[in-house]
Amino acid sequence: MELFHDVKIDWLGKKWYFLGFSLIFSVAGVLSLLFWHGLPQDIDFRGGTVVRVKFDQQPDTERIRAAADKAGLKDVRIQAITGSRTVANEVFISLAQGQTSEAALDQGRAKILQTLEANYSRNSGANSGKLDLDNVGEGTLAAWLAQKDPEHLGANDAAQQHYSAQATAIVDYRNQRSGLIDSIDNLSGSITPAVSAELKQDAFLSGFAIRNVEIVGPQVGHALKKQALLATLYSLAGMLVYLWFRFELIYGVAAVVAVFHDTLITVGAFSLTNTEVSLTVVAAILTLVGYSMNDTIVVFDRIRENLRMSRREPLADLVNRSINQTLSRTVLTSGLTFLTVLSLYVFGGEVLHGFSFALVVGILIGTYSSIAVAAPMLVAYQEWRQQRGRGAMLPAARKAKV
Repeated sequence: MELFHDVKIDWLGKKWYFLGFSLIFSVAGVLSLLFWHGLPQDIDFRGGTVVRVKFDQQPDTERIRAAADKAGLKDVRIQAITGSRTVANEVFISLAQGQTSEAALDQGRAKILQTLEANYSRNSGANSGKLDLDNVGEGTLAAWLAQKDPEHLGANDAAQQHYSAQATAIVDYRNQRSGLIDSIDNLSGSITPAVSAELKQDAFLSGFAIRNVEIVGPQVGHALKKQALLATLYSLAGMLVYLWFRFELIYGVAAVVAVFHDTLITVGAFSLTNTEVSLTVVAAILTLVGYSMNDTIVVFDRIRENLRMSRREPLADLVNRSINQTLSRTVLTSGLTFLTVLSLYVFGGEVLHGFSFALVVGILIGTYSSIAVAAPMLVAYQEWRQQRGRGAMLPAARKAKV
């Protein structure tokens, strides 16, 4: 299928505009990496404890941050979760953590819970000493009810079983409502009146619930960071060697420079937008390295074919013609892929946000660099060879051996 017929766009004539565009975004990304946001790193790389908290209303991230500061928690990161209704009113709260034991996991959860209960929950000053129904465990709730003994059943096995059943009913009601109890009055259909009265007197609803806690040690994060960097560098080196063998060295250099340009701008976009880089983002970047390289090779292959047939044609005209001949293929493949990843970005939710954002930016930049970065480098190389008197034409690629 061919969308464009007899296209005669002078791509090389616009190379200075392309250069200016690349410089602006590359320099902006580098400056942001060095002096502004740096490279925001997910818990996978920097290590620490991540607590996922659900609120009954839209959470105020600045108020949560102020509560953490008041509690003396340093280096706290707060990220609102957006996407489908299932993650509405939820945030990730990250803490720096040096240990990876179960005790450290419980400690991180307790820190966040105490901080929010003391400085964020409803009527936090009047809730001292009371039981938080939104976050209490079933076993703790059963023991608390047995100690209070609102029905005066005494200390026996039958009383323990009764209050355990009451605690189970409360927790089941809470789980049916995404971990939050809307009102103690609404529990009346599940628990006895005496238990309900006791809850109204000595328990409270904080308006938030801790849904999940994860922890990653700093050593693991450092190792993952090193492996991610090495994976990217090895992929670039491997592609350089392949193109050197399959085409010529200048083809490989031009393609690797274009891919490095794509990676730099994509990483810079994460810094400029203050979006955290996770392992899935690294996977997306590696995917883009291959995608951009493939797009560049398609253009280079057409240039190689035209070089063999039109050795006397000026290289700039030949490169323009080669790009125009592959333009339909570029628009179809890149356009359809872009629409797919754009759908992931818009509808994929928070889990796929970083991954899809990297693909959206990378596909746009990767397609652009195949035309605006890699191809002009071939022409610049020819002009440099002519100035040095080493040849009037870019060497064609070697023929494949059968």
